[in-house]
Amino acid sequence: MRTGIVVFPGTWSDKDCMHVLRDVLNQSTEYIWHQETDLSKYECIVIPGGFSYGDYLRAGAIARFAPVMKSITDFANNGGLVIGICNGFQVLCEAGLLPGVLMRNDHLKFRCEWVNLKIETASTPFTKSITTLNPLRVPISHGEGQYYVSEDTLKELERDDQIVFRYCEPNGDVTKESNPNGSVNNIAGIINSNRNVLGMMPHPEKACEDILGSSDGLSIFQSIINSTDK
Repeated sequence: MRTGIVVFPGTWSDKDCMHVLRDVLNQSTEYIWHQETDLSKYECIVIPGGFSYGDYLRAGAIARFAPVMKSITDFANNGGLVIGICNGFQVLCEAGLLPGVLMRNDHLKFRCEWVNLKIETASTPFTKSITTLNPLRVPISHGEGQYYVSEDTLKELERDDQIVFRYCEPNGDVTKESNPNGSVNNIAGIINSNRNVLGMMPHPEKACEDILGSSDGLSIFQSIINSTDK
């Protein structure tokens, strides 16, 4: 799989994504500077976490105007796979590639901790190879992770099977207590209507080696690889 990892000023999780894709999974992977526009050689684009442009105005609000974002929009509209992680999810929402917004955590505190993710659908290129019925254990690291959409849009997401991950208890129960940021309906990740653009707040790239405490994130990246195999 030929993967490009987007780097904005302020991005900090790009190296973690590179390590997983290139060193752990042995995939052809390159960095894409935010001013680049030619994405023709890639099969998947990763927009990693961080604080693009310092999160001035609000998270992702300036990054959505970077030259690379028009190319990512065209790439996605042509069926290319795009995954936005944490700040990447915020950027995708700001760019209109995913519905909704990411707001300040409801408790107004930055949260850096492990969470459990219930897999709500296997019908995506990002989850198709996940075989476990158990929740995934991955970390979060954000201050603006509260996902919000209008009631009508929420109904559409539920109806069209676009909710990919929800925050849950270790046994899979979706509870208020397992929600680390106040996201509506415990939503931790969604996919677009064409099912090729995923946004998620948790960091799967930080849970790809057992020495880190979990390798559950590998299943997401392996699903992407399997989806692009010819």
